Amino acid sequence: MAKITKTATIAAVAEAADISKVQAKAAMDAIASLAYANAADGFVIPGIGKVSVRQTKARTMVMAFGPKKGETINVEAKTKLKFTFLKAAKEEILG
Repeated sequence: MAKITKTATIAAVAEAADISKVQAKAAMDAIASLAYANAADGFVIPGIGKVSVRQTKARTMVMAFGPKKGETINVEAKTKLKFTFLKAAKEEILG
């Protein structure tokens, strides 16, 4: 199956919801804006999954390859974005 483009996604949503493509695009943009604004608190996209932000701890690691192989380096703490699929979505996608 080929990748589905943003335009094709908007068209499919418009057809399924029996609304115009402009309205479908506005709705999808609104969902994206909500996800961006609320990701830090955890944002659930109904029927699909949850967007959240998580913090990693600072740590040390030994380089496994490259010119610094064998050297110990410090990795700083980071903020990462995480997406978790809902159980129902996993079952539908994977079968």
